[in-house]
Amino acid sequence: MSAAARDPPLEQEDLLLAAAYVYDAQYNRNIPFETSPQAVRLYYLYNHWTMQAATYFFIFVDLFLAVFEDPAVYPLPFLATSLVEVLCLLVFFGRLVHFAKVTPRNVFWKDTKNICIMIAILVTLIDLIIYGALKISNINSIRWSRFLRPIFLINFAESRQIRRVFRSIRNTLPEITYVFLLFMFSVLMFSLMALKLFGDRNLRTVEGSPYFTNYLEIVFDLYVLVTTANSPDVMMPAFDFSWWYSLFFITYVVINTYLFMSVFLAVVYNNYRKHLKNEIRKLAYMKRHKMIEAFNILKVKEGTEFVVQESQWKQLVKLVAPDISTSHRELLLRVSDEEQKGYVDKKSFVRLADLLNIQVIAMRIQTHPLEHWMPHVYNSAVSLFIRSMVQHKGFVWTYDVIILINAVFIALDEENPLISYAEWVFLSLYILEILLKVYTYEPRAFFAKTQFWNWFDTSIIIAALIATILNASLKSASQYNSQQVLDIVFILRVLRLIRIVDSIQRFRVIMNTLINIVPTMLTFGGLALVVYYMFAIIGMELFQGKIQFFPRNSTAHHALECGNPALKDSMFARAKYCKNNFNDITSSFVVLMELTVVNQWHVLANGFALVTHQAAKLYFIAFHIVVVIMIINILIAFILEAFFVEYSLEKSEVETAIERKIQELGVGIQEEELRDGKLIDNMETSENDLGGEEITKKKSKGLMFKIASKTLSLSSSWALQHELVAWSSYLHKEQSWWFSCSRC
Repeated sequence: MSAAARDPPLEQEDLLLAAAYVYDAQYNRNIPFETSPQAVRLYYLYNHWTMQAATYFFIFVDLFLAVFEDPAVYPLPFLATSLVEVLCLLVFFGRLVHFAKVTPRNVFWKDTKNICIMIAILVTLIDLIIYGALKISNINSIRWSRFLRPIFLINFAESRQIRRVFRSIRNTLPEITYVFLLFMFSVLMFSLMALKLFGDRNLRTVEGSPYFTNYLEIVFDLYVLVTTANSPDVMMPAFDFSWWYSLFFITYVVINTYLFMSVFLAVVYNNYRKHLKNEIRKLAYMKRHKMIEAFNILKVKEGTEFVVQESQWKQLVKLVAPDISTSHRELLLRVSDEEQKGYVDKKSFVRLADLLNIQVIAMRIQTHPLEHWMPHVYNSAVSLFIRSMVQHKGFVWTYDVIILINAVFIALDEENPLISYAEWVFLSLYILEILLKVYTYEPRAFFAKTQFWNWFDTSIIIAALIATILNASLKSASQYNSQQVLDIVFILRVLRLIRIVDSIQRFRVIMNTLINIVPTMLTFGGLALVVYYMFAIIGMELFQGKIQFFPRNSTAHHALECGNPALKDSMFARAKYCKNNFNDITSSFVVLMELTVVNQWHVLANGFALVTHQAAKLYFIAFHIVVVIMIINILIAFILEAFFVEYSLEKSEVETAIERKIQELGVGIQEEELRDGKLIDNMETSENDLGGEEITKKKSKGLMFKIASKTLSLSSSWALQHELVAWSSYLHKEQSWWFSCSRC
């Protein structure tokens, strides 16, 4: 009897501890935790999805309070909003205490995130007390602690993806700073030259004000010119005086807009790529370390080496991934224990987290329901002809042509009766297409939850049919066209044109890339929310009530000047930008979005400067630097890298090992078989996949497996996974030690 067989059974606490390490490795969590049984169970509770969802819920409730606080979109009493905020703070404090119970004390108090959360809670409570006391005394004050609310979104352990982006920004700052200083030196030098060239020539702007006589205003105007928002307006007075002066502005734009802005992007991209690579090296090391910790807990002596028994391995996988099927688990065991020795060695065990992250689809071969109910009819010559016709590429091309013809009819006059009748013809053709496909392809596969385009086509056609019938009924019954229904009909007709995207291979590649990077884009959405929220709170405190919006025919005093005489005859008032204000959180977000687009942002900045102080322009410049120059460039860098990876990424060695084992066992489905329509899937696992456009040509039965195609499967909900998959392949080529931790 082997030594492994003589070892006593593993205690449940040790198994839970090992599972916690594997779970952390699988999802790239690097949270140090106590290893006592009570602490491990608390750690499982801390990471449970309900706890994380509750934390995010209260974080967003806390952020959403700005909608009801002065200046409010929907005003609520201070007592109501303050009680809700205190409740949120109690939840945050409880979450922090829970975290303190599972982590070592010295680690907890050295963690900057925890200190930031505690300070934010304390400062918010102090601010609430002071603001409430002053409000009772009828003394106006400001809620300055609202600026700190995004700290909770950033610093809780669940938000590690957002923190990684902030770390990327922080690591990129030194390089950007040098470029920015050189850029500002260039702007200042050109501003000084502009003052000397144009200051004494008595030139006037379109508004009649002196042209380039104030150095600080020149600096601002030339900074705006870098964004092209005031081009060519800023140049026209000098250009009207002499065309030679246009060379000054052309030179300025070439140097600062095209060269320096390109250098900004190059620096951001280079540093983002470098720091992302370092980040993933650290995550890879952490993953391997966690897996080795789990192995050391479960290992037993087998001959001259330490191994994990097969029974313990199965119990571990059940704990870590309870949702995968028994057949899937057996497949992973066959990959880990290729020689079927009854145990898993260290090298194979360390790959477990990688194996669990690879989406393996288990399928049962199933025939069309009509073949069961009416086999003679479904397999008749006419039926086979219809099914082969639907499968033929010509069927797809025919409907592509129909879609293009439909696009021409959509652009034509809707009032023409022939055009109106043609709409029914196109709807009938689309409905016929759906029915033929459902007849040809197994319905459960055709409408599998991951079949985005099939669901999209069917939903659009059904919605368009309902809306068209409703519109025709209203028109015939009451001689009245509902504009809302008509709008829906028009939108649905246009959306049909998107169907053609799925018919062109290169379009599909681009669309699949966009779909795959959407989860990571949510991280940048969180980053944008943090930055927008902070600037919105500051903007409301600085500018609330300074600008008012009045209806078009209002007779109120100073209505034409947005309620502020300082805006009289200003471009802000003439452009009717009165609704662009900071009088509530939603209006503030709209203004910040307009500033992100940068078109006419100088008009907004000048308007708010007129109603406050010229120093207010610094607020708008700061927003441009943080959002447009830094965050947008980092977003561009990420998208560039994502597309580069999507077009070049090959399968990892772990994927290759699983595929090889699937083929060795004779239970594999080749991608070519799927494209040729040889199999119909009825998914056994919760991860349904496969194209719906297949037809049964084989009568084989039993369980089959396939590695999920990245072009078919939607990305994991973990935002960094796409980046880790991408860089794992890249780093594997650079360093030999990378193999054992090459996929997140």
